[in-house]
Amino acid sequence: MGGGAIIVTIENGIRCARIEPVQTSELLLHPVRLRIVHAALDGMPFTTSDLCARLDDISQATIYRHVALLVEGGLVEVDSEQRVRGAVERRYRLQPARIAMSDDEVAAMSTDDHSRGFTAAIAALLAEFNAYLGRDGANPQADSVSYKQFSLWLSEHEKAAFVEELSAAIRRRMRNEPSPERRRHMLSTIMFPTDLGT
Repeated sequence: MGGGAIIVTIENGIRCARIEPVQTSELLLHPVRLRIVHAALDGMPFTTSDLCARLDDISQATIYRHVALLVEGGLVEVDSEQRVRGAVERRYRLQPARIAMSDDEVAAMSTDDHSRGFTAAIAALLAEFNAYLGRDGANPQADSVSYKQFSLWLSEHEKAAFVEELSAAIRRRMRNEPSPERRRHMLSTIMFPTDLGT
């Protein structure tokens, strides 16, 4: 179950509070929360300290605030707790089934919602890329960094087949476990028609 936002209203002079459900899209349409989700996609438990080390260009207070929102929304859950130097340290785990928007949620998105989502995704990607470039030893050529674009003429059938082929290749690699010889890579897919067709 997802969490909710506490909405405070004044009704007949009485202060009232109610909880309204927060859609997955609302939680994900933010570049910082998208980066936290990306950082946790390997499914391994993590602490806020782990996130601060991975996302070292984001302040600790911001990390804490957005992790709390993701927990409240059900996209992240508390995996375990342990006492460390007198304080309780929580380990969290991403809920993969919750971060995938349902067909109904996608269908309910307006063009403005899609614009917000695209903007958040690009902002998150740009922040990740700049963080990479800012690290010691960053070498885009040696690291096979790519941001190419291609123009493809595809029928609806060809497009569906292409998407399935690409998705299958990505799913195979997503089963890879972390290891000393592997590095985490970011792969982002964007595809849309550039004309309305005939």
